[in-house]
Parts: sequence; C-alpha cells; structure tokens
Amino acid sequence: MRAERLTPYARLPRAYHDLHLLHSTVDAFGHAHWLLREPPEPSGPYDAVVVTVMAEDGGSHETHLSSVSSRHPRVDSLPDGGFVVAATRSRRGDEQVQVFDVLGRPSWTFRVGDGIEHLLTDASGDLWVGYFDEGVFSDPLSAPGARRWSSRGDPLWEYRPPSDTDWIAECYALNVDRDVTWVYPYVQFPLVEVRGDSPLHARTTRVAGASGVAVRGDRVAFLGGYRGDRDRLTLASLADTSVDTTERARLTLPDGTPLPPRRRVVSRGPRLYFRLEPGVEWFVFEIGES
Repeated sequence: MRAERLTPYARLPRAYHDLHLLHSTVDAFGHAHWLLREPPEPSGPYDAVVVTVMAEDGGSHETHLSSVSSRHPRVDSLPDGGFVVAATRSRRGDEQVQVFDVLGRPSWTFRVGDGIEHLLTDASGDLWVGYFDEGVFSDPLSAPGARRWSSRGDPLWEYRPPSDTDWIAECYALNVDRDVTWVYPYVQFPLVEVRGDSPLHARTTRVAGASGVAVRGDRVAFLGGYRGDRDRLTLASLADTSVDTTERARLTLPDGTPLPPRRRVVSRGPRLYFRLEPGVEWFVFEIGES
C-alpha cells in the first residue's frame, strides 16, 4: 500500500507556546486559529486569546476575548472578524454558544444542544454542528445529529434522512465547503450531500468509521477507520447512488513516519487538515486538481 505524505500548513508562533491550548481549527477561508489562555485553570469566566495565522502569507495576529465561559470549547471564526466559542456539553437552559465581535467583546449567547462533535462556520457565518451520540439520544436540539444555525442562534436546517437512510446516531465527519456540506454519519455511513435548498443526496459507501472526508468534484478521500485503520486513506469516486472505492493508501507525516494516534481532523472541501499533539502545528492533505 502506497503512502501519501502530509504537507506542513500553519504553525503557532513560538511566543504563545507557554499558554494553555483550549482548541484550534482551520476556518472556511483557510486561516488557522488557536484559542489559548493563561494557566492555571480558572474558577469562573476567563480571558483568552485567539491567535490567527493567515493562509495567504503566514502572517499572524491576535484577538483578545473577554469573559469566556466554556471549559471545553470549540472555536471558529466569523466573516466579520469575530469568533464563535461553544461548549461541547450543555444542559437545557444553558446558553453554551458565545459570539464575540471583532474586538473580542461578548455580543450574545444561545444554545445549540448537547454533545457537539463538530462546529464549523461557513463563508456566510452560519454554524454547522455535528453531534455525538450522548447528545443525539438525550437532547431534543441535538437529536437530528447535524444542524445549521445562524450566528444569532436561529435554527436554519436540521438533518432529516433521505429515503433508505437511517437517522444519525453520531456524526463521524462533517465537511463544510463554500457552497456544499457533506455529512458522514453512523450507523450506515452514507455520504450525504447538502446543497442549498435541494433535496439531500445520499450515497452508500463501503467505508466505516472514518474521521474525515474531503471532496473535489467527483473525487472523495476518507481518512481513518476502526482498529488498525486510523491512518488509512480511502480514495473513491462519486456515482449517482454510491461512493465507489478506487484505491487505498496510508497517510503519513511529511517525513514518512506514521501518524500518531492523537490528532484532530478538520474537513474543508478538498482538504483534510490535521493537528497533532502538542497542537502547535497544522498539516494538510489535499485532493489534487487532476
């Protein structure tokens, strides 16, 4: 089985390495963000900083956030320069999502449900949320398994399974691109295309347990699987009702060494972004143009 090597993408400047990493992501425009705070663990709301490394030139800047409440947050950017920070777990009545303006000031809060596995904003600033099983089976807001919200907290869309497709028990992978979103849910692991107001288009796959999915045109790449297949790269093509495997490879670090087990994956269009422990660097795999 041939190897595909990751490419270095973005690195947290050394000046911030002593801060405590809360979360990190790559946004809809390819910018990398790290949400950080000073140690030790605070007992109440705390101040944090988002360090952004720009996709275009590698330059960086920081945005200071005040009165952050989440202990286990997800973060992503908004197109106006602000940020959204959401707690992964929440009880009914908790407004776990905080929206911050471009100056880092808290603007408003709302709730999107318990059990956030994926939180990705799109180019218009809407929030796409995929939920894990504990939220799906315990919270009415999370029960659809995948939802879209405005940055004001308005519910815009929720997953309703196409014919011959199960409800979501857990959203394993979520890819938010400029004009299309792809949902890859447990139990049957179809790949479901969400495009504007069009009906959902579900395709069967033979790939189980993947943690990331990339799509360019009619080509697809799934990352991972169960047991010994966490670094498996399954390359496939889109047909009308199925995703047909064409090749399998192993994804490695840039020097050819195996991927460590602890990593975070963000799926954006044709790209899979990887952040490895201790979390200061992002790598990328991209489906090529041809």
